[in-house]
Amino acid sequence: MSQVLEAPPATTISQDTAAKTSSPLDLTKRPPRSPRQKLGGFVILPRAIDKGRAKVADTIGEYHFACPLDQRFLKFVGIDGDALFDQIKAGKGDGEILAWVHETAKFKRADWEIAAWSEFQLSKSPDTPAAKEKQAKQIAAINPNRNDIITGFDLLDLDDYVSFGGRA
Repeated sequence: MSQVLEAPPATTISQDTAAKTSSPLDLTKRPPRSPRQKLGGFVILPRAIDKGRAKVADTIGEYHFACPLDQRFLKFVGIDGDALFDQIKAGKGDGEILAWVHETAKFKRADWEIAAWSEFQLSKSPDTPAAKEKQAKQIAAINPNRNDIITGFDLLDLDDYVSFGGRA
């Protein structure tokens, strides 16, 4: 089982706070929510929303909205990234966006499907030699002694943490 990495309190936003706000985030000063965070049972979605809000505010920094990670969610529910971005630009809160996802999704997913998909995403690790080598190089660049980084989410959390001053 992979270790959950936690950011220091200064870079953490509570789920309750994030769920109640549609305010933009400055991703040049702090990372988006972890891909592990869930909204309506969906992992990845809160992080995508954060990046979308930062894109609207032109404070997205080095992050990318509708990146390959975000595409995993978008493809699972059958929603276009531009359509999701339009909802974010409209200033909708997390709950409103989640309701829109459920109403608009091409693929209406049952709770058990969302849970199974999210669990799979949480445990997903590189599955080809090239992907394993790429991840190993990324980890080595951060800290070659970190042998606890197994999944893609582990690596993203670690990268977010060290990018904003944390020590690996």
